[in-house]
Amino acid sequence: MTKYVHGYDRRETQRLQDQAATLVELLHGDTAYPAGSTVLEAGCGVGAQTITLATQSSRAVITSIDISHDSVAHTRTAVSAAGFSNVEVRQADIFALPFDDASFDHVFVCFVLEHLPHPVDALRALKRVLKPGGTITVVEGDHGSTSFHPDSAFAQRTVQCQVDLQSAANGNALIGRQLYPLLTAAGFDAVRVSPRMVYGDGSRPDLITGFTKNTFTAMIQGVKQPAIDAGLMTEPDFDRGIADLLRTAAVDGVFSYTFFKAVGLRTHSVPNHL
Repeated sequence: MTKYVHGYDRRETQRLQDQAATLVELLHGDTAYPAGSTVLEAGCGVGAQTITLATQSSRAVITSIDISHDSVAHTRTAVSAAGFSNVEVRQADIFALPFDDASFDHVFVCFVLEHLPHPVDALRALKRVLKPGGTITVVEGDHGSTSFHPDSAFAQRTVQCQVDLQSAANGNALIGRQLYPLLTAAGFDAVRVSPRMVYGDGSRPDLITGFTKNTFTAMIQGVKQPAIDAGLMTEPDFDRGIADLLRTAAVDGVFSYTFFKAVGLRTHSVPNHL
């Protein structure tokens, strides 16, 4: 896995939780797994999506994994505090999954592929542990979909800093638009992708606060020092860009961003060596 460009500090953990709470219906309202089904959540991070999965599929058996020891510990704490007994949290690498072939009925991946240098290989590894007839659900964002009013070249450049830094770390902040070709290249069938737009204006204060301010702008603000260190922007220009992003959260401002949600089906067997 490439370096997680957003970092692992407390502020980033809070941002992920704010994002999950704000977008739960938009991204996950149509995701629910039947009783008794086995679900692998690959790349659970700090558990921001795990709680939603466990809530909406309370009778499914969920295994949540992450490569980070600290993230696994955080997710275990969150799951325990929420009182869920249907979730097992384990430390594991997507590229070296400690599970037999065809172990799970469903696989769920959210905001993970964007951080991987070889997303198709990751999808193939996940396909190996998915039962024939099982589904994979993948959710990713796409920073190239960002639009806002009032427009600002400085704000656009701060967003591009995030894209450039993630690319330099062998990730891809524009991966949302690529989900269909990635899943089909990995051998999944019946792939369907649905764009999920977040749109905030003065009539939607919940999205202005939850997404424009606390999720997206907070994420961009979090790469300030790396962007300056890399020579992508000067500090005054970066600060102006953040101020202009926050300006879009005013009562006469507008902000929109599109996520992409894909569902694919495994219908064929996978060679054991993958």
